[in-house]
Amino acid sequence: MKTIQIPRRFVLSDWGGTETVVLQTSRELMRSGHEVSIYTSMALSQNAREVIQEIPVSRFPHFYPYLGLGQEKIRQLDYKGGNLFSFSLWRALLRESRVDVYHLHTAKRMGGIVRHVAMKKKRPYVVSLHGGVLDVPKAEAAGWTEPTQGTWEWGKLLGMWVGSRRVLDDASAIICVGEGEKKKMQEMYPQKRVIHLPNGVDPEYFSRGDGEAFRAKYGIPTDRRLILTLGRIDPQKNQLGAVESLRLLPPELNAHLVLIGHVTNEPYAERLRIRIQESGLENRVTFIPGISNRDLMLVNALHAADLFLLPSIHEPFGIVILEAWAAGLPVVASAVGGIPSFVESEVDGLLTSAESNEERATAVAKLLENSELANSLAEAGQKKARRQYSWGSVTERLMDLYAEVRREYSVSQ
Repeated sequence: MKTIQIPRRFVLSDWGGTETVVLQTSRELMRSGHEVSIYTSMALSQNAREVIQEIPVSRFPHFYPYLGLGQEKIRQLDYKGGNLFSFSLWRALLRESRVDVYHLHTAKRMGGIVRHVAMKKKRPYVVSLHGGVLDVPKAEAAGWTEPTQGTWEWGKLLGMWVGSRRVLDDASAIICVGEGEKKKMQEMYPQKRVIHLPNGVDPEYFSRGDGEAFRAKYGIPTDRRLILTLGRIDPQKNQLGAVESLRLLPPELNAHLVLIGHVTNEPYAERLRIRIQESGLENRVTFIPGISNRDLMLVNALHAADLFLLPSIHEPFGIVILEAWAAGLPVVASAVGGIPSFVESEVDGLLTSAESNEERATAVAKLLENSELANSLAEAGQKKARRQYSWGSVTERLMDLYAEVRREYSVSQ
């Protein structure tokens, strides 16, 4: 079977959960004999052709159909939520022969391009909702379009041409990483196949690391109790909440916070730096603006930590929790989005309010003070990651879905 995976962007320099899912499922599909390629835009990259871990990646020139956009705003849209268009991608997809299933990891105009081609070539397409559609806080959704304020949008005609508003309507299946979004999608599309397919993890890759090497590289004393937060530097990930929670911890815990993530919102990153300085926490917070997803130092960071903290205000799934579990870490996370669908509080993690720094600090202190509880949660999480969330098992379900939609689409034509 030949599959093309289409994310909005795909670059090693700015990696996230969506990129991990696309790459890892592509690798598993190829191991199972499928032919797979990744088609995407040139957002954050000018490299038109690349092979990443044996998967061919093709990038195509794109543009944002707004009058009045400057280069900085274009870059902001490239980072997050940009509603782009690409005639080059449309032509390349039309030229591709023998495609059995298109797998979309975006919607809007780019999704409309794939819909238009799939309908024209009479092939099925499925859509994965990684960032959420119906289950997104209004403030966050508004932030996606903030760079376009004060501009004039002329791209609605392009959207009408490719049917961007019908991407979900005409999809053969909708894949949700969170149970909450799945339920809402089922209510909206009661006659459509809507499935919950969680993210996965490579347990072996994250099971071994050199925590001492990480501490030495970044000058973190060995006696500090290390709290690790991974995620792009963005209001959604709420690193400011992690800093405020650190301030509330008893001094005798000797806690140290490590924030690792690519900066996708520079004003927010600057606010974060200022807050750390204002709070007098420069010696208690290590801010690392990005480590490559395949850099072993990222795994070492997990093994240097005493616990993993995910303070997000919105999280469709939270793949980094699986990675922390695989590394043997206890987890404290916000009870938002898809997280409660796989983290059981007091069993394999502690869930807290995203808004309450006090509640978050109490949960962190509880684990730092109670090694028996921390070890119990970590062990339960590690077992769950291995048994339920390996990429092999996730991709088996995906292959079954591809086969079903291909068969049903062929019968309906």
